Amino acid sequence: MEKLYDSELKVMEPLWDGGPQTAGALAKTLADRCGWNRNTTYTVIKKLIDKGAVARSDPGFVCTPLVTRQEVQRLETDSLIARLFGGSRAQFLSSFLSEKDLTPAEAQQLRALIQNLK
Repeated sequence: MEKLYDSELKVMEPLWDGGPQTAGALAKTLADRCGWNRNTTYTVIKKLIDKGAVARSDPGFVCTPLVTRQEVQRLETDSLIARLFGGSRAQFLSSFLSEKDLTPAEAQQLRALIQNLK
């Protein structure tokens, strides 16, 4: 899967949240959220179709997401870790946690996540 840029993620969000929608409905949503005009939305939808992230069906130009939010999150996370941390998840996590004040509940959640990996 190709990287999705910020404008493409703006189109994907309502698809992930609400499921398949017409291009017109997406254009209205993005006009309200971002101030986009219809042409901008349609251009970004076309890019997503070309990347294989969205399928278009007729009648009604219905757009269906072909990738999940989790797949995109994984791709972006893996890319970030590869670029900035030499592929080391441990270095990434160490860097991330060194700058954060975790609540006790967050620390417990992280401990549970790591424990479940074993």
